Amino acid sequence: MSITVVFFLGLFVALIGVIPPGLLNMTAAKISLKEGPGSGITFSSGVCSIVFVQTYLASIFSRYLLNRPDVVEILQRVAFVIFVLITIYFLVIARNQNETPVETEDKSKRSRFFHGMFLSALNVFPIPYQAYMTITLASFGWLNFERTTIITYVTGAAMGTFVMLYFYIFFFEKIKDTKFTSQKSMNYSIGVITGIVALVTFINILSEW
Repeated sequence: MSITVVFFLGLFVALIGVIPPGLLNMTAAKISLKEGPGSGITFSSGVCSIVFVQTYLASIFSRYLLNRPDVVEILQRVAFVIFVLITIYFLVIARNQNETPVETEDKSKRSRFFHGMFLSALNVFPIPYQAYMTITLASFGWLNFERTTIITYVTGAAMGTFVMLYFYIFFFEKIKDTKFTSQKSMNYSIGVITGIVALVTFINILSEW
């Protein structure tokens, strides 16, 4: 598989994963609105540095899982339960909570970089997401686990994350007054997405019985 193709596979997979409004992309947009695009980009750079590490770890984990179908089966069941619980939380519990305005403090660009790293480190979902995607790509023969290929894929994933955060930074102004950006709407969107993932995971489990 061409290195260029692998790079764009990583970029596309990460791009899709960051499309839904969440903590990282919405924080990047809010920082940009309050402090300017420069601070938002610095924050996004910090996020992507952690995404690079997370995706690399996910790729290494995937290589192990390919040789352990029994472990994959257990993880599918665990993932199903987790996604169901997350869906219930965002669709039922979080939607009924009152919104609280979040004030974005002025910080230096250096602190914004580490702020991005910190929030990205708390967001561990890229690891199981990328592990699942790399296993899927490898099963189609589109990805192997040679060092050069993995580094290329990981670099593409970090770049894909940055591209989507960049999109949120510079287009948030056009949608900031719509219901799409309200906290309750965000919770509903995340709940629907995790519900779909839970359904797909459940179907995969049933197909293996």
